[in-house]
Amino acid sequence: MSMTVYLNEMGMVCALGQGRAAVAAALFAAQPGGLSDNDQILPGRTLALGQVQAGLPTLSELPVAMRGRNNALLDLALEEIAPAVAAAVERYGAGRVAVVLGTSTSGIGESEDALRTRVTDAQWPPGFDYAQQEMGSAAQFVRQRLGVQGPAWTLSTACSSSAKALMSAARLLRAGIVDAVVAGGGDSLCRFTVAGFSALESVSAARCNPFSRNRNGINIGEGAALFLLTREPGPVALAGWGESSDAHHMSAPDPQALGAIDALQQALERAGWAPAQVDYVNLHGTATGHNDAMESRAVATVLGQAVPASSTKPLTGHTLGASGAIEAAICWLVLAQNPERRLPPHWWDGQPDPELPELALVAPGQRLAQPPQRLLSSSFAFGGSNAVLALERA
Repeated sequence: MSMTVYLNEMGMVCALGQGRAAVAAALFAAQPGGLSDNDQILPGRTLALGQVQAGLPTLSELPVAMRGRNNALLDLALEEIAPAVAAAVERYGAGRVAVVLGTSTSGIGESEDALRTRVTDAQWPPGFDYAQQEMGSAAQFVRQRLGVQGPAWTLSTACSSSAKALMSAARLLRAGIVDAVVAGGGDSLCRFTVAGFSALESVSAARCNPFSRNRNGINIGEGAALFLLTREPGPVALAGWGESSDAHHMSAPDPQALGAIDALQQALERAGWAPAQVDYVNLHGTATGHNDAMESRAVATVLGQAVPASSTKPLTGHTLGASGAIEAAICWLVLAQNPERRLPPHWWDGQPDPELPELALVAPGQRLAQPPQRLLSSSFAFGGSNAVLALERA
């Protein structure tokens, strides 16, 4: 049995657009897009948010418990991979296809709306079911939508959730428990998360500015990215991964970056790569003071300061539990559908922080001399949950 796991198909939706072609066009555009001003999430305050503009399905044909913005985003991401999943079910059987997803919000937005109605009307609104908020709703929805019958679960480890979902999918395949896995994640904008990060004084009203001396916080975003993983050869291999839990603080990363360094080193070791073989790193790059300081130290320690790197959060916003999958999807585009050898640009004000190790941040329009071969994607979450994916062109 092959131990190599491949990302055979990918579907995504985020602030950059719906589908591979739309996202790639916006990702490599001459000017930054994606984010838009929003004064509805927190009334009275205008914030740059990574809100999906595509029309969302109502899911009205499904039970109320399965409806909601989070599952609607997952439904859009499913469109590109559904035919390949159907072929996998035909080939392997529905019981040999699993679903592993990551999220952090699930249906909290629906609960927020319902609570406001209860306060004003003294009753819950029709069309609300508490089960919409359950974290497990994402995997249950995708499992039902695709008609698969293998194991299904949802991970919620904050911003590392969907990166860890891909690792769990790989373990299922390598153990021979299933023959195919639909894995990734989704997260939807809601007042709870925007207000929560605002209370931490971590939200920027304008487009975020990662690794700048002037950085002042994140932009919250939403979206979904899903992959079909099998042991059958595909365009991109999940060559390795690393994960650690340093438990330094509930919300602040370890300033010594010990857990992040460990996760990066594990990913290289599992992939069998030397640091000099890495062509590009998709940074977690939240544009908060503590994260960028920690991450720049980790990258410089493990990979040096010459590897091309960028944060794509100024384009997508920080999609929280979906960020690991969305940024892995961006890496998938760079490896699988990128004959121009382009790298995702790092949009910022160009003012480096003298307190941080200076990284080789990708300039708009920058290309590699050779086709990109080996990429890393990092996700560093609250509570010190660190995850790094090593993706290789197959």
